Amino acid sequence: MNLRDNLRKYAELLLKKGVNLQKGQHLMLNAPLEAKELVEEIVTIAYRDLKSGPIHINWNHGKLQRIAFENAGEEVLLHFPNYSIEKMKELIENKAAMLSIIASDPMLLAGIDPALIAKVSKESSLKMKPFTQSIMSGEIRWSLGAMPCEPWAKKVFPDLDTKNAIERLWEYIFLCTRVDQKDPIAAWDKHIVNLNKRKDFLNEKRFKKLHYKGPGTDLEVELIDGHIWVAGPKAGNDGLQFIPNIPTEEMFTMNKRDGVNGRLASTMPLNLRGSLIKDFWFEFKDGKVIDYDAKEGKETIEQLLKIDEGANYLGEVALVPHKSPISNLRTIFFNTLYDENASCHFALGRAYPYTLEGGTGLNEEELLAKGANVSLTHVDFMVGSDQLDIDAIDEKGNVTPIFRKGNWAL
Repeated sequence: MNLRDNLRKYAELLLKKGVNLQKGQHLMLNAPLEAKELVEEIVTIAYRDLKSGPIHINWNHGKLQRIAFENAGEEVLLHFPNYSIEKMKELIENKAAMLSIIASDPMLLAGIDPALIAKVSKESSLKMKPFTQSIMSGEIRWSLGAMPCEPWAKKVFPDLDTKNAIERLWEYIFLCTRVDQKDPIAAWDKHIVNLNKRKDFLNEKRFKKLHYKGPGTDLEVELIDGHIWVAGPKAGNDGLQFIPNIPTEEMFTMNKRDGVNGRLASTMPLNLRGSLIKDFWFEFKDGKVIDYDAKEGKETIEQLLKIDEGANYLGEVALVPHKSPISNLRTIFFNTLYDENASCHFALGRAYPYTLEGGTGLNEEELLAKGANVSLTHVDFMVGSDQLDIDAIDEKGNVTPIFRKGNWAL
């Protein structure tokens, strides 16, 4: 594996297919310190080949967050500087794109009080709400990619030494993102065509609800009137397409806020803000979580549900076949970007307005009136397996099997 060549192809993919960076456009680039070489490739391609506008780089180092939680006072942790808010406002005004590279440690905040983590997260979400709304509504084109770091690589491959674990994780990332192919851009064009076939079928059928059945799961999910299935590229408000997640194997839409009933069991661990949640389930009635439990991390779920009322309702329904490039690796990544693209999943919290006809032009009150969920948070969790069946039900009560044993039945 020629790492530098693959980094170049990865950078090109993230810029051209991910954020679809345009000539003269500003770019906000969020990256960990470990991403030095990848950032160099991104900046070179953006300036040299795409003739971008200024690139604003926000470096981060996860261990500093751990140090802060262990040593700083609560008033310090809750401090959110005004200059950070002003910077975001300026980026929105300049119609910047945003590209984020993550290299997350799944156990970064293990042992830290979940209530404190949730309190800090909520404060940050409140301050960043206008920026988040711009992202969720499609005003900003954005994309998310990942790269290895030592703690993540060792969590995924505990039997390998650090060097080989990082190399193996890079190998898997390049495979899952199609960077290992001769022409990743062409490979993604072909992949998008295949995603769109089933997306178009679902949008044509306009099913009323979905019924999920699997081990620990028996759930009916009503889809909101005017829902739109989205897969692969999404259109920003400027009409230009972008791909928020690289990799992506999902197609997703909006459920009706109060139309979820039954029991739903997770099938993969969830890494939430540096804490792992394992073997958990939710019970829903009229859309709301009325009961839940977890073998590990129940306190973290409790704090998640306390963020606001909307955190107790679903905002996204996503379909991913069990047989997919990521799932076929038979690897738990302990990273939502990768695990959610290996498994059918849902999200607690806010819905994406662009998955509702006319949704991007509605404020929160109008979205709620339409039956969409509104929240400060959005947390994906995985429910897919080779034992999951999903039936789609139309307005007349006709049933169409769409998933059998975890894969498309269409």
